[in-house]
Amino acid sequence: MSLKIERYLSRANKLSKKGELEKAKEIYSSVLKISPDNKVAKKQLLSLEQNHASNPEKAQLEEAMRLYKLGQLDEALNAVNELIQNHPSEPILFNIRGACYSVLGPTDHAIEDFKKAISLNQSYAEAHYNLGVVFQKIDQNDNAYDCYENALKLNHAYPQAHNNIGMISLKKRELNSAVKSFEWAVAYNPNYVEAHNNLGAVFQELMLFEKAKEQYEKALSINPRFAQALNNLGATCEIFGLKDQAVENYNNAINEDPGYSEAHRNLSAIKKFKKNDPQIHQLESLYSNINLTKPDKKNLSFALAKVYEDLGENEKFFKFLNEGNNLRKQELNYTFASSKNFHLSMLKAFKSPPKIITQNTNNKSTIRPIFIVGMPRSGTTLVEQIISSHHEVYGAGELNNLKKFATPIFLEHANSNKKIINEEDILSLRNSYLDSLLELNFQEKIVTDKMPINFRLIGFILSAIPEAKIIHVKRDARATCWSNYKHYFSSGNGFTFDMEDLYKFYGLYIEIMDFWHKLFPNKIYDLDYEKLTENQKIETEKLLKYCELDWDKKCLEFHKNDRGIKTASASQVRQTMYQGSSEAWKQFKPYIKNLIDGLKSY
Repeated sequence: MSLKIERYLSRANKLSKKGELEKAKEIYSSVLKISPDNKVAKKQLLSLEQNHASNPEKAQLEEAMRLYKLGQLDEALNAVNELIQNHPSEPILFNIRGACYSVLGPTDHAIEDFKKAISLNQSYAEAHYNLGVVFQKIDQNDNAYDCYENALKLNHAYPQAHNNIGMISLKKRELNSAVKSFEWAVAYNPNYVEAHNNLGAVFQELMLFEKAKEQYEKALSINPRFAQALNNLGATCEIFGLKDQAVENYNNAINEDPGYSEAHRNLSAIKKFKKNDPQIHQLESLYSNINLTKPDKKNLSFALAKVYEDLGENEKFFKFLNEGNNLRKQELNYTFASSKNFHLSMLKAFKSPPKIITQNTNNKSTIRPIFIVGMPRSGTTLVEQIISSHHEVYGAGELNNLKKFATPIFLEHANSNKKIINEEDILSLRNSYLDSLLELNFQEKIVTDKMPINFRLIGFILSAIPEAKIIHVKRDARATCWSNYKHYFSSGNGFTFDMEDLYKFYGLYIEIMDFWHKLFPNKIYDLDYEKLTENQKIETEKLLKYCELDWDKKCLEFHKNDRGIKTASASQVRQTMYQGSSEAWKQFKPYIKNLIDGLKSY
């Protein structure tokens, strides 16, 4: 008997003991297709079939399972309740009932039933998994993670459990762990469409755009009608500047799922609407649905705002823009107080600055980072595109690395009575950050990190990596804030979705940049966005000189740089230098008076 068949038989035997009879029968039947004379498989299959025929309650159990699979949950619930009365110690019955309750509710009943099934059979991997699904559904992700881990200890070849652990890791921004989980999922089930799509999403977050594109295309090779993968592939095409392909994929996603609000929002952002565009009627019809969820209403509001902006109907433009922003702020649960508290704690932490680390403390210090900071929508993407066009520079885009390593140090210090952040923590930050850059696998010795919001962490940068260059991009306050307010940020930047929050946050930004300039004189290069657009060559020469880079004419041809760009400005920086964008806010003065008044002192 081959080792493969032995494994099949062992698996079927375990399933049979757990009461998963149909799965066991399927495996025994598969064995007989491979080895028609296998006596063990014949005997066990015959036994299962005879038991089924002689035991009408097993037929009742199978009927309950059939009803569940058909989505007839109330009927399935009634059937399994009757069985539980006669067999209160059968774990499979509680598992089925828990599965019904997990859909119908109440959730507490589902949790109770899955726990009961596990108490009756500790080795019941499916019940552990199902319990994890319920916990994940109610956002108890730590509990869900533990349940999936328990399921995997019992059966590592459980692709759904690996996939769901990956989703939890992705939500926690533990991206490398998420990759491993999704890779296990597709290893055990190469046709697992959702896992391929999810793996692509993580690669996209890691800015491994080619790999992301491969996974989306793999998902679509399995199921060409999978709307989510079509939408995600569209986003990746945008990153590579392939606008026509992006539009095609978004349209295909909408054709497969006409109510897919995120795809509508994405498509609306990159197309120019004309009066008789059929998508307009589609959007208005979807928006009028009284049962619309808040996330869908948010997405459709932003899409309709873009429609009426293009059509020049300002009243409707602001009606939908304001509504979309309000819903997004609620979704993020943002409060200005959280930004204010962070700001005050940062000023306090660096009132007595830590000792600056010397450059020779890490053998990887030959990598020199260039941090490009400023308010979002201030021109940081353009500046990175210019610098990364230089032959000696790698453009890494918007990295979360600095925040990831600095936040625990900052929080620990804020919760302590120490006046100065200790040198060991600063050294740890340096090493962790530089090590994380090595994981990007680039050949150049100079790398740009273009996370605008890192302006809040300049104290950590210049204490831990004093050889780093910091470019602070400055732009007209009204132009910057208006651009923020009208843009949909897919992650973070909660302060941008309310005009009052926005101008107050801008005030914090100005205050802390003044603080850093005084604390680290001559260490931060202020680049005026408007001057850059008006005097491209002169400002580019000055910029490269600050970065200690030789002249490279490619920096003037930044629009030819085909690197992947994952920001809202991706399409703009693939065009030649554009002047006048900082004047766009003026045509909307009556609608943004609150914002303009709040920015008067800037």
